[in-house]
Amino acid sequence: MDIREELEKRILIIDGAMGTMIQRYTLTEEDFRGERFADHPCDVKGNNDLLNITRPDIIKAIHLEYLKAGADIIETNTFSTQRISMADYQMEDISYELSFEGARVAKEAVNEFMAANPDRKCFVAGAIGPTNRTLSMSPNVNDPGYRAVYFDELEEAYYEQVRGLVDGGSDVLLIETIFDTLNAKVAIVAIKKYEEVIGRKLEIMISGTITDASGRTLSGQTAEAFLNSVMHAKPLSIGFNCALGAKEMRPHIEELAAKAGCYVSAYPNAGLPNEFGAYDEMPHETAHLVDDFIAAGFVNIVGGCCGTTPEHIGCIAEKARKAPPRKIPTIEPYMRLSGLEPVTITPESIFVNIGERTNITGSPKFSKLILGGDYEAALAVALQQVEGGAQIIDVNMDEGMLDSEAAMTKFLNLIASEPDISKLPIMVDSSKWSVIENGLKCLQGKGIVNSISLKEGEEKFRESARKIMQYGAAVVVMAFDEKGQADNFERRKEICKRSYDILVGEIGFPAQDIIFDPNILTVATGLEEHNNYAVDFINATRWIKQNLPHAKVSGGVSNISFSFRGNNTVREAMHSAFLYHAIQAGLDMGIVNAGMLEVYQEIPPELLERVEDVLLNRRDDATERLVEYADTIKSKGKEIVRDEEWRKGTVEARLSHSLVKGIVEYLDDDVEEARQQYARPIQVIEGPLMDGMNIVGDLFGAGKMFLPQVVKSARVMKKAVAYLLPFIEQEKLDNPDQDQNSSAGRVLMATVKGDVHDIGKNIVGVVLACNNFEIVDMGVMVPAQDIIKKAKEINADIIGLSGLITPSLDEMVHFAKEMEREGFTIPLIIGGATTSRIHAAVKVAPNYSGPAIHVLDASRSVTVCSTLMNPETKTEYVAGIRAEYDKAREAHLNKRSDKRFKTIEEARADKFQIDLDKVVTEPTFTGTKVFEDYPLDELVPYIDWTPFFHTWELRGSYPKIFDDKFVGDEAKKLFDEAQALLKKVVNEKLLTAKGVIGFWPANSVGDDILLEVEGGKVEGLKSQISNLKSNIAIHTLRQQAEKMAGEPYYALSDFVAPKESGVQDYFGGFAVTTGIGIDALVEEFEKNHDDYNSIMIKALADRLAEAFAERMHELVRKEYWGYAKDENLSNQELIKEEYAGIRPAPGYPACPEHTEKGTLFNLLDAENKIGLRLTESYAMYPTAAVSGFYFAHPQSRYFGLGKITKDQVEDYAVRKGMSLEEAEKWLSPNLAY
Repeated sequence: MDIREELEKRILIIDGAMGTMIQRYTLTEEDFRGERFADHPCDVKGNNDLLNITRPDIIKAIHLEYLKAGADIIETNTFSTQRISMADYQMEDISYELSFEGARVAKEAVNEFMAANPDRKCFVAGAIGPTNRTLSMSPNVNDPGYRAVYFDELEEAYYEQVRGLVDGGSDVLLIETIFDTLNAKVAIVAIKKYEEVIGRKLEIMISGTITDASGRTLSGQTAEAFLNSVMHAKPLSIGFNCALGAKEMRPHIEELAAKAGCYVSAYPNAGLPNEFGAYDEMPHETAHLVDDFIAAGFVNIVGGCCGTTPEHIGCIAEKARKAPPRKIPTIEPYMRLSGLEPVTITPESIFVNIGERTNITGSPKFSKLILGGDYEAALAVALQQVEGGAQIIDVNMDEGMLDSEAAMTKFLNLIASEPDISKLPIMVDSSKWSVIENGLKCLQGKGIVNSISLKEGEEKFRESARKIMQYGAAVVVMAFDEKGQADNFERRKEICKRSYDILVGEIGFPAQDIIFDPNILTVATGLEEHNNYAVDFINATRWIKQNLPHAKVSGGVSNISFSFRGNNTVREAMHSAFLYHAIQAGLDMGIVNAGMLEVYQEIPPELLERVEDVLLNRRDDATERLVEYADTIKSKGKEIVRDEEWRKGTVEARLSHSLVKGIVEYLDDDVEEARQQYARPIQVIEGPLMDGMNIVGDLFGAGKMFLPQVVKSARVMKKAVAYLLPFIEQEKLDNPDQDQNSSAGRVLMATVKGDVHDIGKNIVGVVLACNNFEIVDMGVMVPAQDIIKKAKEINADIIGLSGLITPSLDEMVHFAKEMEREGFTIPLIIGGATTSRIHAAVKVAPNYSGPAIHVLDASRSVTVCSTLMNPETKTEYVAGIRAEYDKAREAHLNKRSDKRFKTIEEARADKFQIDLDKVVTEPTFTGTKVFEDYPLDELVPYIDWTPFFHTWELRGSYPKIFDDKFVGDEAKKLFDEAQALLKKVVNEKLLTAKGVIGFWPANSVGDDILLEVEGGKVEGLKSQISNLKSNIAIHTLRQQAEKMAGEPYYALSDFVAPKESGVQDYFGGFAVTTGIGIDALVEEFEKNHDDYNSIMIKALADRLAEAFAERMHELVRKEYWGYAKDENLSNQELIKEEYAGIRPAPGYPACPEHTEKGTLFNLLDAENKIGLRLTESYAMYPTAAVSGFYFAHPQSRYFGLGKITKDQVEDYAVRKGMSLEEAEKWLSPNLAY
C-alpha cells in the first residue's frame, strides 16, 4: 500500500487534536501513572505520551474515532516522546518504548479499522514534535550566543524516537509544529541516518508553524525560506499546522502550494483561542474555511490541529471527498538558498555578491576583533556587509591561535540573534571539515559549504559531499585534485568535469547546488606562466556553464590583483574589468569587497586598456605597461555653491508663500519661528501650513495651478512636517491623552504585484496629501495579501491600486476578489495607463460589492476621494457610478455580440502578402551588439517632449503648448526646470544608458517567425522554446475582426519572407535602458522629502529611454541593418514614424501578449548584458526602458490586433506550449469571448 499512489488520486485527511480528545476523559494523576509508575518520583499528569503505556485503550479509541470520522492518516501519540522533552518528567530512559508503543497502538487501530472497512486505505504517521528547546535562539536574553541544547544532543534524542516509531509500525514520519527550522533539520539528519541502518527510504512529512501575523516561524523564517531549508529531505509533503486558524493560515498555504515540488498539507487550529485558551470555532466553520484551500487547489492533505475533534474532521472530510487534489507544479532546478529569507538564483539573476569581510584570514579588522574576543563588534562587520549589498555572508575562522570550531559556533549563534544579518544565507568557509560541520550545525537556513575538493582523493570527497547533502547545504567545489591546483584551462575542465560526474552521477547531489571555483589566480606577477591565468579562468567559466548543466561558478575576485597590493586604484580597475568579462562568460557569484570596485564605465580609458591587456593577455609587455602607468593616477574633487535670497512678511505669510511657490530655503527657520508662537506643534500644521495647502488645493482645482507646482508645494509641506515630527512625538509622550489632528481620510496606495511603475501613483499621492489626506504608500510590486493585511492594520478608508502593464489588469481583478472574500466594503480606486472605465465596469466591479471606481488622473482623484469620504455625498455618488458602470457593461456586451469575426483559418487565408522583390538586404552582423555607456548628450535631440507634459497632466503638444493661454507659462517653467536637471544628469553622468540589439536570419512559418540562432536553444525566463537548432520562434497574433472585402488581416509574421519562398530574410530585436542609477537619485530626493525632483527624474529617464530607442532604430536603419542608408529625417518626422520599417513592442497593439518579451530578452541576453530584467508580469526594470522587435520590410506597418476569438487563442496556446487558461490570462484584454 503506497501513500503516494493514494495522494495522486485524492485529497487525504489527517486526523485532529489528540490533547483535546484526551481532555474529554478527565483523567487523574492515577490514570496517567497506572500500576507501573505508581511510585514515580514526580507528577506525570499532563504527560499525554505516557498514556501509550498506561492507557493504550484510550489512545486507540481516539484513533478509531478519527478513522470513523473520515481520517486517512492517523498521527501517533508521540509528539514529545524523545528524551529531551521526557526529561521534564524524569522519563527520558523510556523514550524508545514510548515511541514504539505509540506507533504500535496507532497501527493496531488502523489495521482493525481497515479490516472492517476494506475499501478504506489508511496510514500511520509517526509524530515527531519540535521539543521544548530551540537550537536557533537563546533562552537567556543576556547571552544571545547561549543554547539550552546543541545539535548532537538533539540528533541523538531524535534518532532514538525515530527508531521506536519505525520499529512500531509507522508508515510515514511526520516532523510537525516546527517553530525552529534547525530543530527540524536535526530530525531529518536522524531519519536519514536510520535509513542507512535499515536500508530503505522512509517517507517524511514536514509541517512548520507560522506563529503570528508576521508570516514567519518563531525563529524568524518566512514560508519560502522554510521551504528552501528543508527540501533536501525530498519530503512526501510540506505544510503548516498549529498556531493559526484556517483563515490566518491561507496566504502561507497558498505560497507553499505555488512553490513546493511535493505534496502540500494544512491542518490548522479550530480558529484562534479565546481569552481562556479554548477554541470556539465550530466544525462546520472550520470545514468552510478549509474548503477554501480545497477549492483553490492548494492542498493534498488537510485536517486539524489544536481544538479540532472527530466532528471537525468529519466535516472537513465531507468537503474534500469529491474535490481533486492539488497537482504538483514543475519547479525549475534553481539554486534556492535561505537565511531568514529566501535567496533564489535563476538564469535571470544578476551577479551575486558574497560578503568577505567576516573572513579571519582576509580581513585584519575582523581578525583582530575575533582574536580579542569582541564578537559584538565583529557582528557589526557582518552587518556592514549586508548594508553594502552582500547577498551571502562568508564566515571563516581558520586561525592557528583560535579554537576555530568553537569560534565558528559562537559567531554563527550570535548571527542567528541578529535578524538583519541572519536574513541572508551563510557560507561556512574553512579548510577543516570539523569547522565546516560545526558551522552547518548552527544554520537553520540553507547555506553553502566553502569548500570541498578532490585534493584528498575521491573517497574523502564523496564522504564530505554526502554529509553536506544530509545537512541540506549547497557546496563550493574547488578545482583542485590529488595532483594539486588547476592552473590552466585543460586542468580546470578535467577536475570540474570529474567532480561533477561524481557528485551528480554517483551520489545524486543536486546539480543546481554545486558551485565551482575554478581558481582565480594572480596575474601581472612578472612570470610568463601566470600571464594567461585570467583568460583560463574566464574560458573555464564559459565551459562549465555550457557543459555542466545547472552548476554555478564563483571565485575570490581580489586574488586577481595581489600583484598591486597597496595601489587600490589599479586593483579596483582590475577587479571591475575582470568581473565584467567573467560575468559575460557566466560567472554567477563571487567573493567581492564592494568597496574595492570601480564602475567599469568610469575606469579611465588608458587605465582600462592596460588593465585589460594584462587580464586578457593581449601583449607581451602588458605587465610592464600597467606598472609604469600605475603611479600616474590622481583623484579629483568637486565643490557646489548655492546662494539665493528671499525674506519678507509675517511667519504665516512666509510659510503660505513658501508652499504656494514651492520654496524650501529658510523653511526650518520659519517653521521653528511658528512653533515658538503656537501653543502646540500640531497647530502649526493645522494652521499656517494647512492654510497654505488649502490655497494650493483651491488654485489647482480652479486650474490656476498645475501639477508640477503642486508637487513642489508637497515637497515643502513634507519638509515642514518632518521638522515638526519629533516635537509632536515628544508631546504625545508627555500628554498621551491629548487629541491629535484629523485627516480628510486614510488612503492606502500600491502598485500591484508584478508591476514596477509608480510615477502616476506617486503624483496622485502627492495631490491627495496636499488636500489633507493621509497617504500610506506601499510602493511597487505589492502582493494582494500584503495590501489587505496593511489595510486592516491601518484601518484604511480607501485603497488605491496602480498599474501600467496589461497583466496588472488581471491582478486588479484578483485583488477585488480578495477584498470581497475578506469582507471589505471600503472604496477601491484604480488607475494607471492600461486601466479604463470599461475595464473597471466589466472586470473589476462585478467581483466586489463595495465601490470600485476608475480614476482617470491625479486631477480627478481629490474630487473622487473627497466625495467618497463625505457621508452626505457618498451614497448618491456610488449609486451613480454603479448605474454608469451597469450601462457601460451592457453596452460592452452588446457591442461585442454585434461584432463579427473571421475564424483564424479564414483570417490566415486573407493574410497580407509580402512583396518578395522588396525583401531587404542582409544586416552588417548577426547575433547581438552591446552599447555599454551610450552618450546621453546624443540622446537629448531625440526626445519627444509631448508625453513629458502629459506625465504632469499638462495637455498639449510640444512646442505649441508654450503658446497655450492656460498652461503655457507653467509648461515653459516646467520645461526650463527639466532642462536644468537634464543638463545636470548629462554633464555629471547621473544616469547610464545601456542597450543591446540583435539580428538573426529568419523566415515566417504561418503566424510564427523562426529564427536561426547559434546554439539553438535559448535558456531562461518563461522560455517555451524547444532545443531545435535554427528554430527559435517568435509567436505573433493575427487580426480577426471582420473587415471590408479585400482588406488583409495582419500579423507581424506577414512582414517576414515565408520559409517556403526560399528567400532568406532577417529579424531584429532591441532592449535599451536609461534607468541605471535612478534608484539612488530617487532615494536621495525622497530622503529630502523632494517629491518634485523624484518625479521629475523618473519622467526624464523615461523620455531618455524613448529617445534611446529612437536613436538606436535610426542607427539600425542607416548603419547596422543599413536598409535606409540615405534617410534624412527631422526629429518631428521620426516622432511621426515616417521612417521605413517598424519597431513594435510586446504589450503594444500589434503584439499585446507580454510573454514574448521573455523570448526577446533571452535572445538578447538583456539582463546579463545591460542589467535590464523582467518581473513576473513582464514589466521591465529599471522602468526607464524600451524593448521591441525590428522589421525592415518597406511594407511593414503598425496596426492594432483588436479582439480575437477562442480558436486563435487555443492555437496560440499550443504554439506557445502553455495552457489555454494561461494564454487567456495574458490575452484577456483582447478576448472576444
